[in-house]
Amino acid sequence: MPMFRSAPRVLVAGALCLALATPATAAPPSPAEAKMIAAVEAERERHIGLLEELVKVNSGSMNLQGVEQVGRMMRAELEPLGFDVRWIQMQKTGRAGHIVATHKGNGRGKRMLLIGHLDTVFEPDSPFQAWTRRGDIAEGPGVGDDKGGMVIIVAALRAMQAAGTLKAADIIVVLTGDEEKPGSPIELARADLIAAGKASDVALDFEGLSRAGGQDIGSIARRSSNSWTLKTTAKSGHSSGVCMEGPGCGAVYEMTRILDAFRRELPEPNLTYNVGVLVGGAQASVAADETGGTASGKSNIIPAEAVALGDIRTLSNEQEARVRAKMQAIVDRHLPKTNATLTFSETGYPAMAPTAGNRALLAKLNAVNETLGLPQMPEGDPASRGAGDIAFVSFIDGLVGLGTAGEGSHAPGETVDLTSLEVQAKRAALLMTRLSQEPRGKR
Repeated sequence: MPMFRSAPRVLVAGALCLALATPATAAPPSPAEAKMIAAVEAERERHIGLLEELVKVNSGSMNLQGVEQVGRMMRAELEPLGFDVRWIQMQKTGRAGHIVATHKGNGRGKRMLLIGHLDTVFEPDSPFQAWTRRGDIAEGPGVGDDKGGMVIIVAALRAMQAAGTLKAADIIVVLTGDEEKPGSPIELARADLIAAGKASDVALDFEGLSRAGGQDIGSIARRSSNSWTLKTTAKSGHSSGVCMEGPGCGAVYEMTRILDAFRRELPEPNLTYNVGVLVGGAQASVAADETGGTASGKSNIIPAEAVALGDIRTLSNEQEARVRAKMQAIVDRHLPKTNATLTFSETGYPAMAPTAGNRALLAKLNAVNETLGLPQMPEGDPASRGAGDIAFVSFIDGLVGLGTAGEGSHAPGETVDLTSLEVQAKRAALLMTRLSQEPRGKR
């Protein structure tokens, strides 16, 4: 009997997957939507050319002049579309700055915040600097993350202008210059983004499109990303007395106790925690840039110091607070004659939890897919994405992953599927136009 009861569930699941993978029957676009679709198609090579020019300018987060140059290039795209473009200097955070561009519409529709970033992970000393194109695949530093996303923003807005729908739309575009390596203090680095979020009803994030099995995925959440430092200290001495009443077990055993307890006691859904650097000995320290460390000692000396660096990712800020408290409780259970301190970085990213409002936005995007004759986009797993700027404005409804599809993000050989640029620009133009025609809520 159990075999027969389980069979219908398998059939239903299979039917659901088939339905999601099958293109929807196209609902006729409005005349304005047809113009937007045609405008995106007509300007395909223009936008690929813009992408090439952006990629050819190195804009690693710490290449301040390069980030500013990409900012000027984006200003040149946005101002002719009627945006008031400001460059926000970020000298106090050690970074270049941000673009904040505002388009005033008729004041009636949903206010939209479009989010992207000017910087990449590839600094000037990276060997990966060149743009190459092989048919519908382009390769280059930041080609997808996030220069492809910025081009989609431009392509969608130009299509709206061509169709006459941009005029009524209230839009703020924020392109941060330090998404890959945020400046500090983070409160200052993200103050302008948060202010833009408070002036908006909906946030649309133009980082990379998620795909699974060749299918485009809808993303309504991003996990947090916060780093932590664990330091243990102990009384040193000759190893012949290790873990005895006098000297105790030392700093490395205390470190091992804590990390193993994290492994055993912390697991829960949507949580990951990692130990990235670990050093210990008679003396131990980590480098200023936290990319490594040094330790000294001998096999017959009980270690006095140990340091570990790691990160933690959660699906909600409530989960973050709960897990941090559990970590601290584990740390506080010291072995005799040892001590430990746990601290968290001040430059971390909050979580963007999945909400009913975010799911409603994905439903609207799927209505656009129906008009375009594209398959429906199922809700994706937040664990498949990294942290992102949209989480700072998660107090409004948001949608993630409106940028290009590609492979190898953050690594030499990063590529983008150029066909996704056109598809995503159409999706964005239609979605933004429809949102601009919805009455805004009272805030």
